[in-house]
Amino acid sequence: MSKVLIIGAGGVAGVVVQKCAGLPEVFSEIHLASRTLSKCQALQEKAGKDRVVGVYQVDADDSAEVAELIRGINPSLVINVALPYQDLPIMDACLETGVHYLDTANYEPKDEAKFEYSWQWAYQERFKEKGLMALLGAGFDPGVTNVFTAYAAKHYFDEVHYLDIVDCNGGDHGQAFATNFNPEINIREITQKGKYWENGEWHETDPISVRKDLDYPNVGVRPSYLLFHEELESLVKHFPTIKRARFWMTFGEQYLTHLRVLENVGMTSIQPVEFEGKKIVPLEFLKAVLPNPGSLAEGYTGKTCIGTYVTGLKDGQEKTIFIYNNCDHAETNKEVGAQAVSYTTGVPAMIGASMMLQGHWMEPGVWNMEQFDPDEFMERLNKYGLPWQVLECDKPFEK
Repeated sequence: MSKVLIIGAGGVAGVVVQKCAGLPEVFSEIHLASRTLSKCQALQEKAGKDRVVGVYQVDADDSAEVAELIRGINPSLVINVALPYQDLPIMDACLETGVHYLDTANYEPKDEAKFEYSWQWAYQERFKEKGLMALLGAGFDPGVTNVFTAYAAKHYFDEVHYLDIVDCNGGDHGQAFATNFNPEINIREITQKGKYWENGEWHETDPISVRKDLDYPNVGVRPSYLLFHEELESLVKHFPTIKRARFWMTFGEQYLTHLRVLENVGMTSIQPVEFEGKKIVPLEFLKAVLPNPGSLAEGYTGKTCIGTYVTGLKDGQEKTIFIYNNCDHAETNKEVGAQAVSYTTGVPAMIGASMMLQGHWMEPGVWNMEQFDPDEFMERLNKYGLPWQVLECDKPFEK
């Protein structure tokens, strides 16, 4: 049994807290910290004070403040479900206090939409020297999609050549415009240039400029757009036989229309502007007026479908499989009071933490999900709410 500190109190954190609370044999004590204490207290009430034994206010941008909190709690592991800007200060605090680390999204600077692992990979030797482990990107995408790829490589292929990761939210929350996770992160991700790996180099595309209409199991045909997502960077590094790797996400026309209007009037900018004598960041202001993703669960209908198309060679023959999960918004709301996008990120974070604490995945250094044996993690997905399927495809994913 192990004591954990969860940093963050948004929709994903709500799922992580409740899922950890349901496994007292793994998580002996749960502590929760965020910039907003009232959010922590609300999650403590939901999970039960006998399971979330401490709630705290902390500025996760301040490494010294986080380190002081960690010393007071003395956890075995910090689960970071705060903002990606805060990854490095929290990692620094873990190094200073001798605690293992897990997050669900890679670090990015607050003043630049630049998604890459270089900053966190640079911590490899420091974590190794301290005998500590950091597990990066332990959500669904990144996270489960990385494990899907490792599972395919282990059980279905001699060589993996092509990856197409697809993320479809086929649900309806009834809002005119809302993001399913933190608006700042979501909109920065969408409005950056698209990027994919092919023949040993990265290729860029204009934002939301490459579209395919894909048929998602149990959802149907949805317009899907090429984006850059951080798991592509780690997967092409750790599976050097990959010839091409791409990421696709679905967006409805109403969502894209709202996004274009907001972008055209400068509301998606991350550069400060002066307003009534104060400096404000337009995207941060937009986040403040948009619906909180954690509030979308009630009345949300439909399913997600997230998975990985893998094409490669087995016994000299080319084959393609699709490993995927469907998650129902109404069912996740019934279980933990969260919509499926939060659920599909929170459950893998809990599983990754349990894998570390129980020694299944425990090695000093900084690691991505695909670098460990996938089998036990895949079994736990089925056990804890994210069952997966393998579809043998008649033909490769569309070129």
